[in-house]
Parts: sequence; structure tokens; C-alpha cells
Amino acid sequence: MATQPASGVFHGREHVLPVRVYYEDTDFTGVVYHASYLRFFERGRSEFLRAAGVEHAALLALPEPCAFAVTRISVVFRKAARVDDALEVRTTYRAGKGVRIEALQRVLRGGELIAEAEVEVVCIRLDGRARRPPPELTERVAPFLTRAAP
Repeated sequence: MATQPASGVFHGREHVLPVRVYYEDTDFTGVVYHASYLRFFERGRSEFLRAAGVEHAALLALPEPCAFAVTRISVVFRKAARVDDALEVRTTYRAGKGVRIEALQRVLRGGELIAEAEVEVVCIRLDGRARRPPPELTERVAPFLTRAAP
């Protein structure tokens, strides 16, 4: 029997993705290397979309294919995570304006904040030019969006 990888669950409008720290995520001391958090955050954003019914492959198969590009990310590291830690990547998306979408993300270990990020992504055409997100995307994620910052 084949199983699917876990894609997390929604708690209200926040998506929670369990992540285990593997040796490959760490530096030589067993502490999570700072760039590994970018991969954890990416997984959280992607699995949020998947759980909301949007898959990247489906966006590429649209008559006007699209993808996402990160235009800004700001990460604050609070504590160290280590090999074998069980973490949660918590993701919320804010209602965007135009082509821009904002995500707020946190990595927690047993409720303790490890790292947090503010991320800005844009929807792009395959030639790299920005475009508005397609209705197939906006309709599916609308119930999970938080309000835009004032």
C-alpha cells in the first residue's frame, strides 16, 4: 500500500506542517544550518497551497501557466534547532494586492518559537514577468487568507 507524504493540516487559517530535522539540515555541530530554514519555510508555503487544493503542477498546466518567485524574505532566528528535533512550520497568507502575496511563517519546537519569517512572493508568467494570480488559485485560497496589514 503506497502512502502519501504528510501535507499538514489547517488550524483555522493557519497551516501546520510537521518537519523532522535530519542530519543533512545541520552544520557539523548538529545545529540546523540557517539556510535550511528557507527550505522548511518553502515546504510550509507549498503544503499550505496543496492542502487548500492548489498544486504547482496544475498551475503550470493552465492555458496561461504561472509559478511563484520570492521577492523578499526576512528571517529572525530565536533559538537553535538540532538534529532529530520535531518541528512545526506554521504558515498564514495575507490577502495580497495585485501580484504580491505575503506569508507569515514560524518554526516551533514543542510550542517554543525557533524562527520566524515574513515572505513576499509574486505570481509570475513562465517568462518571469509578474502577473495577477489566476482565479483557480485565488478562489481556493480565499477562505484561508488573513487580512492584509494596514
